Amino acid sequence: MSSASKHYVLAAGGTGGHLIPAFALATELERRGHHVALITDERGAAIPGKPDFLPAHVLPAGRFGKNPLKWIGGARAVWQGRQMALRLFDSFEPSAVIGFGGYPALPALLAATSARIPSIVHEQNAVLGRVNRLLANKVDAIATAYTQVDRLKDKWQAKTHIVGNPVRPEVLALRDQPYPAFTEDGLLRVLVTGGSQGARVLSEVVPDGLAMLQPALRSRLQVTQQCRAEDLEAVRQRYASHGIPAELGTYFQDMETRLADAHLFIGRAGASTIAELTAVGRPAILVPLPIATDDHQAANAREMVKAGGARSIRQPGFTAKELAKQIQAMAQHPETLANAAHAAWNCGRPNAAKDLADLVESFGGAPLMDVIRVNGGEAKPNGREALARENVQ
Repeated sequence: MSSASKHYVLAAGGTGGHLIPAFALATELERRGHHVALITDERGAAIPGKPDFLPAHVLPAGRFGKNPLKWIGGARAVWQGRQMALRLFDSFEPSAVIGFGGYPALPALLAATSARIPSIVHEQNAVLGRVNRLLANKVDAIATAYTQVDRLKDKWQAKTHIVGNPVRPEVLALRDQPYPAFTEDGLLRVLVTGGSQGARVLSEVVPDGLAMLQPALRSRLQVTQQCRAEDLEAVRQRYASHGIPAELGTYFQDMETRLADAHLFIGRAGASTIAELTAVGRPAILVPLPIATDDHQAANAREMVKAGGARSIRQPGFTAKELAKQIQAMAQHPETLANAAHAAWNCGRPNAAKDLADLVESFGGAPLMDVIRVNGGEAKPNGREALARENVQ
């Protein structure tokens, strides 16, 4: 724990994927006695789960899409956000600014580099995101969730630190609980989610895929599925026609409880989803979102699949027949599913929030604990030491 209280600013785009790890880091830094503030956009300020102690500052954040006509407006918004961030830094005096990706993080990090405030970016996905790529040359450290991160250049390796992707405390608390007993004649509890907005392809394919399982397995199914509101009734009728018991909803408040009970997960491969599955140790059939930027969801699934904890099916090949085939292979014998659960658990990085906080504290004057390692190898110089070395070079 740091011996002196410091100030830190976290900057994150307005989605849960960026903000959940930011909230986890804020909680850990506050527990260590530091003061933390959040910079985000209007959408991010409304994301549930923000700690009560964390003030949110909404700044303009320009977006740069494919239409060049909108770039001028985007650049103007970024400049305005940068100026507002500089004024905030004058009063808050942060020891470091930590970005979690997304365009709303850009103004704050540009302000930090111009004010010579140490800056760090955290990449949740297995592909370095656009904003983090844009800033990679300027920031003092890059924290990653995976050992293999696409678009991460070799010249950045010296300041790259593998910490994992922080998850909610409620989920992390499940890590030491055993995988639920799955026997030859017991229930097979399947949890299906498609991210915060649901996924229509899961609503269309999963009920029919489960119906194609061999009778001995199909008769033991108990399904919980998150659906879009407009799909709910059609999915309910589809399960009823197959005689498969299913609890459906657009949002489940107690998702961690349902994850704890699940034997098998079916869903997207978002960064937070992978982090939670590996934290708890749940086998999965993953269907990466095909329109994800830089195909990052397919990359996110890579480590878990290689370890044997998941199977990945590209959406064009995600048919009822293929789903049934994969479930049958995973759940035909209890030990197969249990082994996959253990493989998923081994991919987890439960100390992600603590390791990221250690990295952050190294830029606030506190010594970095010897837990942050680059590519699984030796610890590298960090914080002001690394910055000084770069300046000398």
